[in-house]
Amino acid sequence: MVVEKLKVVSATYELYIAGEDGKEELMERATEQHPLVWCHGEKMMLPAFEAAMDGKEVGDTFDFVLKAADAYGEYIPEGLQELPKSMFFNGDGEFDEERVFVGAIVPMNTVDGQIVKAQVCEVTDDKVTIDLNHPYAGEDLHFKGKILDIRDVTEGELKAIRTPHGCGKCCSKKQGHCGQDGCEGCEKCN
Repeated sequence: MVVEKLKVVSATYELYIAGEDGKEELMERATEQHPLVWCHGEKMMLPAFEAAMDGKEVGDTFDFVLKAADAYGEYIPEGLQELPKSMFFNGDGEFDEERVFVGAIVPMNTVDGQIVKAQVCEVTDDKVTIDLNHPYAGEDLHFKGKILDIRDVTEGELKAIRTPHGCGKCCSKKQGHCGQDGCEGCEKCN
């Protein structure tokens, strides 16, 4: 079996990016005990990452670099925004300190209704500075790893991946992990 559309792939990987001194730094790792798992061709991974995986077999190793333009794009300075602190009030009309703090990732709605994740960079008395850029924006990504398993996707998995709001998880009646109203996730998907 080879990596192709609608195959569930498990792999180990290490992700490196260049540090300020130019030397590569390990940023992420998936092990044999906790592998990266994705359904190929379902937009769960970067398109260039999937293209590099096409045709691989169980046991194959990989070692490739995705340029920033093929990964998370270049860093856009306009992605750094100051917003009124009142935008982050909870249901009681108070600032939500439990969810909004420096380093937190918060869901934000775009003008066209999409949900994007933003990182909180600074909190002052009246403003919250967020960064809408992906943490790896502007970075070339160096992946090294090994394909552990390839199998056909099940109908249930495919249904969960293709939920209407596209978070890739099952939905219930609460707001959940993806920030979308109605999404709670389920034991099988988590």
